[in-house]
Amino acid sequence: MSDRSLSPMPASRPAPDLMRAAWYERQGEAADVLQVGERDRPEPGRGEVRVRIHASGINPSDTYGRAGTQQPMAFPWVIPHQDGSGVIDAVGADVAPNRIGERVWVYEATLNRQGGTAADYCVVPAGRAIRLPDGADFEVGACLGIPAMTAHRAVFADGPVEGQVVLVTGGAGAVGSTAIQLAVWGGATVLATVSSEEKAKAARAAGASHVVNYREQDVAAEVVRLSGGAGVDRVVEVDFGGNLATTLQVIQPDGYIASYASRGNQAPAVPFRQLMVKNVTVHAILVYTMAESAKTAAARDITRALEAGALRPMITTRLPLERIVEAHQHVERVSSIGNTVLQIDSYRSRR
Repeated sequence: MSDRSLSPMPASRPAPDLMRAAWYERQGEAADVLQVGERDRPEPGRGEVRVRIHASGINPSDTYGRAGTQQPMAFPWVIPHQDGSGVIDAVGADVAPNRIGERVWVYEATLNRQGGTAADYCVVPAGRAIRLPDGADFEVGACLGIPAMTAHRAVFADGPVEGQVVLVTGGAGAVGSTAIQLAVWGGATVLATVSSEEKAKAARAAGASHVVNYREQDVAAEVVRLSGGAGVDRVVEVDFGGNLATTLQVIQPDGYIASYASRGNQAPAVPFRQLMVKNVTVHAILVYTMAESAKTAAARDITRALEAGALRPMITTRLPLERIVEAHQHVERVSSIGNTVLQIDSYRSRR
């Protein structure tokens, strides 16, 4: 997909105690429920920091929350988006004052909270604001929560990947393209599946050594051929149920399947004996319920990979806050490539 970035004129600034924000007061279609206006600027409480947001990342789970496809609203209104980046401008009690001015990326901003990153300011627990390396701009920082932490867990949950062959399905997506980069950074050879030549280019750009178009090729046969007949050590899976028959053909004995979605079949029949015979380990991954130790490890390695220049999230759509409806509609298209980012304030959306 072509880059849809734009440079809008700066929006007028709200009063000092107010902020621009997008929110919804009921669940439904983006065009029906999302609104943009002014809300009270939040103040950090004990153990919290306030971040002046520069960029806000949009993920499928943000659209599920707005649409109400998984659970009802827990608050009278919600400012959406779990992920974002910016600069800490205020801290609450028990937070070191020297964090003010720190460039950070934030995650889980709306996990059991109602004020996400689709606003000028966002308050989060101090531990959910991670230092953003100087070499990474704010748009990159907005893509390091759900996509990068999910990808890290999928790649490394079962140990190092150095010298292994890893298959990443959906290699052009936000999680898939990041998983490719992290696996390569970890020393693996990466194969990826995609559905078009445009997506193949994206997966190769992320570092995949070989790409298979599942609409035109026999994935199992190609993966076995490309791996020299051995198959793969690990699979980072975007569609556990839909791809399980193929996965069983390509996974090596003692291999690992790490899946963060099952789009084709939400309740697949599990061929236990086939998995058992190969001693295959299956990991189901949801970033929100990951152990805190896994989140800490992900944040540490993401920072290291950024500093090494090995991780550069793929951003294909950039829109201003005022076009949040369009941004949500884009993310809801399953075939989208890479990450979608809202430029909360265009004249400070970059480092």
